[in-house]
Amino acid sequence: MLYRFSFFSVIASIAFIGTLHAESFFKPTSIKLTNGFDFPVERPDADGFYKSRGFRAGGHLGEDWVTDGGSGHSLGQPVYNIGQGVVLLARDVHVAWGNVIVIRHAYLEKNQICFVDTLYAHLDHIGVKEGATVERGQKIGTIGNNHGMYPSHLHFEIHKNLNIGVNHTGFAKTLVNYWIPTEFIVKRRTLPEGGRKAILPITHFDIPSPSSYVARKHRVLHVKKSTKKSPVKKIF
Repeated sequence: MLYRFSFFSVIASIAFIGTLHAESFFKPTSIKLTNGFDFPVERPDADGFYKSRGFRAGGHLGEDWVTDGGSGHSLGQPVYNIGQGVVLLARDVHVAWGNVIVIRHAYLEKNQICFVDTLYAHLDHIGVKEGATVERGQKIGTIGNNHGMYPSHLHFEIHKNLNIGVNHTGFAKTLVNYWIPTEFIVKRRTLPEGGRKAILPITHFDIPSPSSYVARKHRVLHVKKSTKKSPVKKIF
């Protein structure tokens, strides 16, 4: 089961299907253009971190970041917002994501206002709320392991398509919909007209329901028990 998440320029409402209750909260009518982008760990240049896994179209649609000491030393390390933006999603969505944050950013490029969403997943702690305005370099959470499902790391994505959210299945897993994170950041470290405002676009995306997670988890545990293979973290 999926929930439709709608994000409006003035008010965003989340219509929950199943056992969750509907809620709505005020969103700012506009967003400040960011004056550039930094890396999401050890800002601004990710010193002391490396990518344990890179972007691959059709497969791994982001980058996994760990400390130089490896995943065993990464748990609890700070995660930073890469550019001025507004928090669209900040919650535990379970399944393969765990605690996840999605932030929308506006920036000026070739005299046009552009938008991207950044996704920070498998977090141990979420330090921001949905609807909040966040600054470039602001700490937004800490590196986690999706409740023990994976070795500790930050899974980080940048979306061209503002409808993706946490739903990979509904869109082509190509550069039509995604940016290669490091390439995107390196080319946009400094941008013009930071602070100028832009109207937020209307978009929507789907998020998994807790009920579908529970059902899926039960199926996985059943398979694991009967076959003694396929640990949970390899099923998702």
